Amino acid sequence: MNRKKAAIIPLLGPERNKISNLRTKMSLDAPMTCWVLSEGKAGMERQCIGLAEAVGLPYTVKRVKPHWLWKDLPAFLRPDPRRTLGPGSSPIEPPWPGLLIACGRQSIPFAHAIKRWSEGHTFLVQTQNPRGDLAGYDLVVPPNHDQVSGPNVFSIVGSPHPITTERLARAKKTFADKFAPLPAPRVAVLIGGNSKAYKLTPARAQQTSAQLRALAEDRVSLMITMSRRTREKEAAIIKEALAGTNAFIWDGTPSNPYEGILAWADAILVTADSVNMMTEAAATGRPVFVLQLDGGSPKFDRFHAELTALGITRPFRGKLEFWTYEPLHETQRVAAEIRRHLGLEAPLPARAGVTAARLLAPPPSLSKIDHY
Repeated sequence: MNRKKAAIIPLLGPERNKISNLRTKMSLDAPMTCWVLSEGKAGMERQCIGLAEAVGLPYTVKRVKPHWLWKDLPAFLRPDPRRTLGPGSSPIEPPWPGLLIACGRQSIPFAHAIKRWSEGHTFLVQTQNPRGDLAGYDLVVPPNHDQVSGPNVFSIVGSPHPITTERLARAKKTFADKFAPLPAPRVAVLIGGNSKAYKLTPARAQQTSAQLRALAEDRVSLMITMSRRTREKEAAIIKEALAGTNAFIWDGTPSNPYEGILAWADAILVTADSVNMMTEAAATGRPVFVLQLDGGSPKFDRFHAELTALGITRPFRGKLEFWTYEPLHETQRVAAEIRRHLGLEAPLPARAGVTAARLLAPPPSLSKIDHY
């Protein structure tokens, strides 16, 4: 089954010519640079950094954290956004970047102000769905499941991220001493936590822990990492259930082996709450199983249905299966579109499209385990 390309309506006519001319002027005046603008939330910032790295321009991370007096006011009621900045914020001052990649509600007034202060020379990209009027952005990059449309909208599967084939290859070498000694099959387990749509309850943690324990007892090597949203109570349930097995559970101390876990995995289990983790897992080409949590929403239902239709994910029911698909590289596809708008040459080739899922023979050590 071939993945349908996201519906894209490119900028046309005078507006496109205007942007092209601005990009030419920027490149003649000075080397083009990029700012990543966020409110400091790790998941949002990671999306922007991944996209900036794929575009290939030198980038600087700028964090904007408005003082609590201004934080919840709509943008049109705020003064010059720079006057609202609180502790932990980056300086927002010229020279302005040629490309600005922003994410998060608090970044929006600053993004529009930078576009204005640069006299329109800054090409403004907003990831996720900024809501409200989209006309002030040069490009909006929401996930397909948000169902956003417009002449400047470039929708993708999931979210942008920094995981690439090359990055996974480096991580595999970096973490070889830690994960190579583990017997195959090696299974990554990415645990999230409570969110607006989902809850990781003690009962759900018990159920998941029992499934993981059964895998470990059947000679599956588990490599587990938990997110900032995993509460101590549920984390303790999982750790206790796996005591005495060879499961690796990251203890939170440097360095974070997350990318090494992805690189060494023969299959990946991910809790249903995280679009970021699910999309990054899909970049590996390895089977991705969804660990269900309590809750859900129509938006997440659309996202999970999309990944399943692409042959990337299946629900986890306690047993491993193995299949393959072309790794999902949506970030590179967006980066190529941005480079095209900026008039930059030689964009990196994006591997667009996902082939039909194919059955994959299990790793050698599974050949005598008939119930997988």
